[in-house]
Amino acid sequence: MSDYAQAKKLLAEATNCDSKMIADDARIGTFDRWDSLAHLRLVLAIEQQIGRQLDADEAVRIESLSDVAALLASAAPRTVAGMMSG
Repeated sequence: MSDYAQAKKLLAEATNCDSKMIADDARIGTFDRWDSLAHLRLVLAIEQQIGRQLDADEAVRIESLSDVAALLASAAPRTVAGMMSG
């Protein structure tokens, strides 16, 4: 699953809706279901997905579906070889 598709799935779960209801350009303020409680659920889901806590600055910078996807991408392993070396 792409980072963007995963971001949409996490937002759908956080807002208790079907991912088909979420526009590709969804942002806080343009997607009614994305309120403060949904944002908290989204942050918790992102933390679980990436395996670490977000700092406060990271949490408040999440304003769009693209921001979520970028955060997921930045936490993803770059290559299989990179995961095996160490």
